[in-house]
Amino acid sequence: MHLIIYAAAFIGIWVGAGMAITSVEKMAQKLRLSSFLVSFLVLGFFTSISEVSVGVNAVLSGDPGIFVGNLIGASIVLFLMVIPLLAITGKPITINKEVRGHNLILPLIVVAIPVLLSFDGIVSRIDAIIAVVLFALSALVLEQRKGFVKNVAKFAQFKNLSIAHEFTKIVVGALIIYGSSWVVVNQTEYFSKALGLTEFFISLMVIGIGTNLPELSLIVRSLFMKSNQVAFGDYLGSASFNSFLYGILTLWHGKPIILNNSYAVSLGFLIVGLILFYIFAKSKHTISRIEALGLFSLYVAFFLIEVFTHLPTF
Repeated sequence: MHLIIYAAAFIGIWVGAGMAITSVEKMAQKLRLSSFLVSFLVLGFFTSISEVSVGVNAVLSGDPGIFVGNLIGASIVLFLMVIPLLAITGKPITINKEVRGHNLILPLIVVAIPVLLSFDGIVSRIDAIIAVVLFALSALVLEQRKGFVKNVAKFAQFKNLSIAHEFTKIVVGALIIYGSSWVVVNQTEYFSKALGLTEFFISLMVIGIGTNLPELSLIVRSLFMKSNQVAFGDYLGSASFNSFLYGILTLWHGKPIILNNSYAVSLGFLIVGLILFYIFAKSKHTISRIEALGLFSLYVAFFLIEVFTHLPTF
């Protein structure tokens, strides 16, 4: 019964996020904005609603280790599994000009910062502030390159946009995700006790995938799209937003978070993965199928090492 409830909660996250994403895309089309830019700054937020909900419920339930593990796991899943799968199943990913070359370094540092700051096993207020400041800096740099806010204000002022229906769907989708995430957090506590595993480990390996169901659904949708820029922009934005949540939720918790796990494996795989991603992206401004297979193999190795290291022997 607990497994059925757990699965149903993840399905709820999938459905709710699908409603929110579709409506955000329609609003973006009416605003006539760059698909990559909207995906990074807007879809990146809305596909992170599940992470927001898990984090809020984790703090309220007094288990902050759940949201830390979830956010770190989500970034690893995005860069070593989801983005590679996008390139493997479809066309090579073309790196948008806004984040080509050295412009990609800051977003990748933002993605890596939660793992770097958590390596000592303690998440402090200083760590939280660093994560928030780096995310804000990255978003500000991208905004200045494309004038996102200026364009939104201009079209909102001069165009008659009928977006009330889409906004309602976004709110409903967010409520579905929040309720489902509350169930996920509670069931995670149950399984961690039943299996003798830390909540952080389950968050890293299970919830990290579950809260990325919206991003995984974009892979399927991208197969029917002429361009995968929407999906790639969303993934980069979602991974960056995870670092912002890492900081905000830690500040909200109000005291240092002590983590009972080794971070050497997570740190090593994410850093190596991001370095390889940067090298691949910089070479020809694309991520090819072969390069994507290399990144995906890293995730498989990471998954197997974590499972065999932490699963109890029965």
